[in-house]
This record gives sequence, structure tokens and C-alpha cells, in this order.
Amino acid sequence: MIPIGLNPTTIGVTSAWWLGAARDAEAAGFKGVWSWDHFVSRGKKTDPVLECWTTLTAAAASTTKLHVGSFINNVNNRHPAVLARMIATLWDQSGGRVELGIGAGGYDPEMAAYGIPFPEPRDRVKVLEEAVSVIRALWAGGPANFDGRFFQLKEAWAYPVPDPAPRIVIGGESPATVRLAARVADAWTTPAVEYERLLPIYLEELARAGRARADVAHIPFVSLARDEPLERQPLIADMQTFVEEWHERGADELIVDWVRPTQLPALLEAAARAGLATSA
Repeated sequence: MIPIGLNPTTIGVTSAWWLGAARDAEAAGFKGVWSWDHFVSRGKKTDPVLECWTTLTAAAASTTKLHVGSFINNVNNRHPAVLARMIATLWDQSGGRVELGIGAGGYDPEMAAYGIPFPEPRDRVKVLEEAVSVIRALWAGGPANFDGRFFQLKEAWAYPVPDPAPRIVIGGESPATVRLAARVADAWTTPAVEYERLLPIYLEELARAGRARADVAHIPFVSLARDEPLERQPLIADMQTFVEEWHERGADELIVDWVRPTQLPALLEAAARAGLATSA
């Protein structure tokens, strides 16, 4: 069975619950846990919101083989040079169990509330493309030089060097970000409901860039319905068949998005029935 990751919600939950979910996911055979990168809730402004990278660091320290990653890191939240150094350190601490999911978007009110500059839509994909270049340059150790429109490096050294470098997963839901993923990403993630619509755009750009399909992993993300009993949903009722069908449609991995505390037990039970821990 292809690998499955979980994206436990970081909104309205405690650190204790999130870290417990990570440990449970590891025991159940899930490949990894992924954290949102938000600072405030889109619901009640007083809802607790766990910060992405400190949460992932704690999760890596609480597990032994589970991968951790951002889903999806807002490129505007941290300078890419700082982000590269953070992830290289976590790579060193975790024995290479970290991945970077990153995207061009953000939540306008959140950016305004925190005073974080938020580029115009026409610039966001270019910001993301430059950020990926900066991160890759620093993960090579240096001296790194980069003279972009949005970011610059000058004789920048960066150690420890993560080798192999963490996988960069680009979230692409628009034609522009899908094309960027095809050109520069190690993996592409998009909502499962949009995957087949966007796939021709992706494949066209992949060919234009001279890359093979095997060069970039496809990671559709699926969500559990809120208005249907969990036991009736295909992912829960028969996880193995659900995952195998997605593999046939082109997925190399899956991520279950926005897992709430009320949904986690059913996912763990479904994984046990599917023998996920045995096949992991």
C-alpha cells in the first residue's frame, strides 16, 4: 500500500493532543504527520493555534521513525534563508525525518493582523519560486549567492548540510502553482477533488521542463466529510481499497487533511484493519 500521512488540525487543540496523535500515527503505520502553518483561527480569534515548526520539532523528538512536515508552509511567514536553517537543524535532530511542504498563498486577515507583508497575487508564485531556490542553495552548504527580485544571498554558508536534502513538496491548486511544482518540486500536493482536473496542466509543464513523471511524487490530499457518519466513508470503511484505487489513479502517497480529535480514533482503527503497520 502506498504511504499515508495525517494532517492533524492545529486549531482548537492542545500540544498534548497533537503530540499524542503523532505517536498514535506512528504506531498505526502512517508515514508521517503534517502541520498547518497558521497563526490565528478563521473561526474564533481566541481559539488556540499551534505554531507549525515548533510543533513539528516536538513531534520528531517524540517519535523514532515518523516523518514530519509542513502542510502547507506559507512562504510569506518566514524568510526562506531562516526557514532553510530551521529545517536543516531539524533534519539533523531527527535523523532526516523532515519534509517541507510550501505554498504561495496565505490568509489575508492573518497577514494583516501580524503585520506580515503579503505580495500581490501576480507576484506570489515568483516569491515561492525564488524561495525554493534560496532554500536549495543553503541546503548545499555554501557559499551561496542569489540575486533575486525578492531575496538575496551573499556568500552565505549554512551548516549542518542535510544530505540527502529534505523533500520539497509544493502545494499547487492554481495553474501557475501546478506548473511551478512540475518544474522545481520533489513532490506536488493538491486536493484530491482537483487532482484529475489539474493533472493535464502538470504533465504538460513537466514535459516542457524535461522532467520525467517519476521525478515528482504526487500526493493528493483527502478530507473526511463532516456530514456523513465516519463508518460509511470509503477511507474508513475500507482503507486498503480506497488507497489502492488512488494509487491506480496516479497517487504516490496520500495525506488525510484536517484530522479532528473526533475523527482520529476511526482513522487509527481503519489503519489497524488495513494492516497499515505491517505494510509500512
